[in-house]
Amino acid sequence: MTAQIAPLPAATPVGYPRIGPARELKKAEEAYWAGRIDHAEFARRTRELRRATRARLAELGLDAAGAAPESFSLYDQVLDAALAVGIIPDRFASVLGADGTIDDDGLFALARGTAEQPPLEMTKWFDTNYHYLVPEIGPDTDLHLASTRIVDLFTESLEDGTGTRPVLVGPLTLLLLAKAQDGAPEGFDPLDRLDDVVAVYAELLNALHTAGAGWVQLDEPALAADQRLAQPELADALQRSIGRLVETVPRPQLLVTTPYGGIGDLLPALLATGAEAVHLDLTRGELPSAQQLAGIGSTQLVAGLVEGRSVWRTELPTAAARLAELRRRVTEAGGAADAISVSTSVSLQHVPHTLELETSLSAELVATLAFADEKIIEIVTLAAGGIEPGAVDGPRSVPRAFDGVQVPSVRERAAAVTSADTERVAYEERAEAQRQALGLPDLPTTTIGSFPQVGEVRAARAAHRKGTLDDAGYEQAMKEEIARVITLQEELGLDVLVHGEPERNDMVQYFAENLEGFATTEHGWVQSYGSRCTRPSILFGDVHRPAPITVGWATYAQSLTPRPVKGMLTGPVTILAWSFVRDDQPLGDTAAQVGLALRDEVTDLEAAGISIVQVDEPALRELLPLRTAEHDDYLDWSVRSFRLATSGVEAATQIHTHLCYSEFNVVVGAIDALNADVTSIESARSRGEILEAIDPGAFPRGIGPGVWDIHSPRVPGAEEIADQLRRARAAVGPERLWVNPDCGLKTRGYAETEASLRHLVQATREVRAEVEAPAAL
Repeated sequence: MTAQIAPLPAATPVGYPRIGPARELKKAEEAYWAGRIDHAEFARRTRELRRATRARLAELGLDAAGAAPESFSLYDQVLDAALAVGIIPDRFASVLGADGTIDDDGLFALARGTAEQPPLEMTKWFDTNYHYLVPEIGPDTDLHLASTRIVDLFTESLEDGTGTRPVLVGPLTLLLLAKAQDGAPEGFDPLDRLDDVVAVYAELLNALHTAGAGWVQLDEPALAADQRLAQPELADALQRSIGRLVETVPRPQLLVTTPYGGIGDLLPALLATGAEAVHLDLTRGELPSAQQLAGIGSTQLVAGLVEGRSVWRTELPTAAARLAELRRRVTEAGGAADAISVSTSVSLQHVPHTLELETSLSAELVATLAFADEKIIEIVTLAAGGIEPGAVDGPRSVPRAFDGVQVPSVRERAAAVTSADTERVAYEERAEAQRQALGLPDLPTTTIGSFPQVGEVRAARAAHRKGTLDDAGYEQAMKEEIARVITLQEELGLDVLVHGEPERNDMVQYFAENLEGFATTEHGWVQSYGSRCTRPSILFGDVHRPAPITVGWATYAQSLTPRPVKGMLTGPVTILAWSFVRDDQPLGDTAAQVGLALRDEVTDLEAAGISIVQVDEPALRELLPLRTAEHDDYLDWSVRSFRLATSGVEAATQIHTHLCYSEFNVVVGAIDALNADVTSIESARSRGEILEAIDPGAFPRGIGPGVWDIHSPRVPGAEEIADQLRRARAAVGPERLWVNPDCGLKTRGYAETEASLRHLVQATREVRAEVEAPAAL
């Protein structure tokens, strides 16, 4: 055992935003990657961001040693943990230094790829909109302490004050999220290396103890999700990992967190590991029973009573009542009722920094909101006591009752929906009508929607928003960019074109700004991955469409070319997933409202002469519940909302959808149930894994497995793309295969975009010729 020191403070969140209130991390990274600053200046800027963050947390009341978690990461917390223990694929062996360690440039090489190597695969972090990098490990991966960044950050925090609490993804979650490295023998499971990984974690804990850390936080969110291991196997793995680390001498005390849901009957196994503190998500998980707490002993509980994933203000009397009830149950189980800290359910990395920067939100809405800083104030307030408890089963957030929250006409329309509103004629009839109407070749080429957003476009949008560019000037600027994009696509030889979306700041916020029931922020930035940040809108009320949104831009683009131009919409599930959504009614009810609003837009596009409409649902997999028992209900309402949006058109109108960056092989059946005529899907970054899940007989419609990973600056060669197309053709067949990138091109530059699309078209022509040649014999 390690020597006992002070318990965790009475209030402590389990994570905090790391991008900076003005996106300082994003700006520093992108300046460094572009060569505008050198590494010394990059290090200075990120050091100043960490210093300011620690000062802010102390100001909010987290001024005791270990009260503030060390949440900083240059790119991704899963990558940090992988590098700490040396999980580095063989193909990136060259980024290691002579001493086996890895520096910032090596980290960025794995995250973003190099000219020679594609980056690590990226996918969604549990059921959030954060993306993590998937570790790749093999039976012979040389596991060793390859990065001491976590130790360096703790030492740095001592210089800034009392010292933060180092945070690391736990060893069990790390390996459950990992994949077998290419070339690993069949049957190898990353968990086969658990003992080896734990040995390096023990070495790291020893180094942190030597540096003076009193507490270390190990995040084990995998315990809140159904896994490939049964519960008895998970319990055994907990003992082999956390239990073994508890036996490490010397070491700091351990806080094990279990965010994103309840862990239910795994709690006794977690308590049995001997970890000094255990965190529970008590917003998605239920209060543990006295029976589940029977082994608590001296273990300190960290109660995640403040929701860390939403922006709604906590109803403190309800939270105080639940805290009191938890103390009663701990006492009944033989634990110490006063040994409970108040915390957030999950890391606050999923919400913006602070409401203090917002000036345009209505006062009545602000009164119901809390961002990261305000949530820390909530946990400090709860921990201090003095809140009169309400009912344990009362509302979890402050009720909202102002205008727009409930709109009778919207509710009446949703109530009148029938199953006929979600049906189209049989696909065979649609396919023939579309073949005649569109006249497309086999392997038609297209892009996902957005094109690079150059500085002039962003400047025009900003000027229009500020009022320094009038409506006519703004419309002219957008039309010039649309014309440029249409001309470029025709010159490149693409078959189905897009207008490039220059008018859109974000694929969800744009619609939120044009639908009733939403509010948008000025500075509500949240990290999606690396330097990519989004500004989720706030869906507070009943949703409806006051006027057409995209029709004018789409019809203008179509007027410039004889080739079909896709109408581009964001789907209802994705609008919900990438917004902060009301919690006062079921998600399915809100999704139906959004689906009906989009249905109006789809039918208006069709009436205006747009023959292809794409309704993107990249978040379909993202919202899938972590527990299998809840999947059917979610998939039922999510598929229904999409079909509500897309089933009001004629057979000849082709409906596309797009999905990206998630393990979609898990929901192939739901993707099929969407009933889209064409589905484009991420495939390049995961090196075609989705193809293995596609049964030609079970998925009879068009599909476009992405052949270019657009989240990396790397330009794929024509032959590389052709090889991917040949694999896809073998799995899908040329009559159903579409050719497209993995995702939209908004974040890319024009030079790499043009080069990659030329290669895409060249590869398509080559593979088409291979298909046509045997047919001519």
